[in-house]
Amino acid sequence: MKEIAADLYLLRGFPPAAINVYLAGDVLIDAATKLASRRILRPLEGRPLSLLALTHVHPDHQGAAKAVCEARGVPLACHRAGVDEMEGRAPIGSGDPGHPLNRLIAAAWQGPPHEVGRTLSEGDELAGFRVIHAPGHAPSEVIFFRESDRVAICGDVVNNMNLLSGRKGFCEPPVPFTLDPAENRRSIRKLLELEPSLVCAGHGPPLRDLSGLERLVASFERQ
Repeated sequence: MKEIAADLYLLRGFPPAAINVYLAGDVLIDAATKLASRRILRPLEGRPLSLLALTHVHPDHQGAAKAVCEARGVPLACHRAGVDEMEGRAPIGSGDPGHPLNRLIAAAWQGPPHEVGRTLSEGDELAGFRVIHAPGHAPSEVIFFRESDRVAICGDVVNNMNLLSGRKGFCEPPVPFTLDPAENRRSIRKLLELEPSLVCAGHGPPLRDLSGLERLVASFERQ
């Protein structure tokens, strides 16, 4: 694990920073894919863990949730908009469920349902981070924001790398994976308005330079 801010760690993965998992204090944030349980559990050995919280319920963020929660005996948390999906009463949604990539991702990465022990709402707090609802990419999407040092863990509100080319930098999540791109742009604006000192996305390395995010938001006005 690599410490990227005070008491905030990025778990290592391969390729590096492709599908990110964070540890904030004793709260694990996101669970990558169903293939990632060993990658997640090994660096957590000997560390206290109280909760697994999801930025949103998509296969590359909830995949190992059941395995991790059961192995460590901790509850699962997600926004209330994702509870039915996480518990298996509704299909996990995306921008285009019939898209070949989404069918492949669901088959290869999606984890089994698991009970949600804590539902998250706007303004809740965990590990010193405030919950900010930021839907668009997914109805359950949230930003975890720490006021003390202005660190934002934002899931897929934005990506910090192009998922096709691997090029680093702020960009919108791909349309096939995003339920409501227009709503997600509003959430990207919300992220920028927080004036974060560090943006930790679900894909791509943590970034401190916000100029790319500013340019991305400015581009929305020209379209």
